[in-house]
Amino acid sequence: MKERGLTAKELAEKLGITAPTLSIQIQNDSNPRLDSLEKIAKALDVPVYDLFEKPHTLNGTVTCPHCGKPIELCVK
Repeated sequence: MKERGLTAKELAEKLGITAPTLSIQIQNDSNPRLDSLEKIAKALDVPVYDLFEKPHTLNGTVTCPHCGKPIELCVK
């Protein structure tokens, strides 16, 4: 909301809900419904994945789908 210059009340109005309802969805819902996330993302004009905090680095191992060998990842 801050990046878009919107208050919670303004975003709630775009979603057709009250500011307290939006607050509950944002702060208290540890498992939000996909349709709620999609509506919020659409109102903010961002993809759904932008609603989530992104890690500063991506580390780990993935498996190559072609040969099956492990691939170490370290992205900053």
